[in-house]
Amino acid sequence: MPSWQDFQPFLITGLALGGVYALSGVGMVVLFRATGVLNLSFGAVGAMGALIAWQAINHWGLPQGVAWLICILFSAVITGAYGLVFGTALAKRDPLVKATATLGFALLLLGVMELLWTTSGGASRALTLPTDNSGFTVSGIQIDWTQVIAVVIGIVITIGAAAFLRYTKLGTAMRAMANDREITAMLGVPVNRVLAVAWTGCGVLAGIAGLLLADLVQLDATTLTFLVISALAATLIGRLRSIAVTFVAAIVIGVVSSMIVPIQSITNYANMTPFVLAVVALMVLSGRSSISLERGGI
Repeated sequence: MPSWQDFQPFLITGLALGGVYALSGVGMVVLFRATGVLNLSFGAVGAMGALIAWQAINHWGLPQGVAWLICILFSAVITGAYGLVFGTALAKRDPLVKATATLGFALLLLGVMELLWTTSGGASRALTLPTDNSGFTVSGIQIDWTQVIAVVIGIVITIGAAAFLRYTKLGTAMRAMANDREITAMLGVPVNRVLAVAWTGCGVLAGIAGLLLADLVQLDATTLTFLVISALAATLIGRLRSIAVTFVAAIVIGVVSSMIVPIQSITNYANMTPFVLAVVALMVLSGRSSISLERGGI
């Protein structure tokens, strides 16, 4: 069993990853509450944006700041375009059909990335942020500013999204649309505008997550595409409703997944952590719901 000193660097890495998972999970929850769509293409959009940023820096000679902006703009535009084109068509379809449609979109983007940026060149690709080169030490643990930024952005987005849905007119409209889209439209709410904002906002968060994960993990299309699974597990624990629970679940998933890595006997099972935690949490929550119903005489 590794010592506590061996675990400490992985704890910091886990918190940083948890912050990005929280950012991703909150984006997925907000979009689901507004449109009823579980966006499984979130990771693929961020991955392609990060690869475009890498291309802009290393082959087009653009400054890093411009490349990052291109990543976020690309993610926002392509996600918003998907929502405008397919969102209305899928509005009345079953939630499973909606999720499957976004999965197909993710696989399409993954195929394009594999065509444009072949896997064989993946080892030589890296997208590093300037904040990697500076940081501070706490109890002998080196912490870089990228890790701090990942956690802080996760917290800020979580608080901001909760406040947005609760206190703004647009957030109220999104919550109303989730309950009944037709009645909301009859009340004069510009449904298409609300949908455009929801999808585009989700795309912006996907671009930010793609940049951070490309730095924290690796710049690989497949890896970044399927890291959405961790965010998805957090949203399921939050039952696609609670932003606060989604944030906490994302942090726990990030930390537990990273803390398993130094334990050699189970390190190969680290990727299973999101599934296991999601299943356990859903079983516990289902059990509590059943008890509540029994006490209520239902």
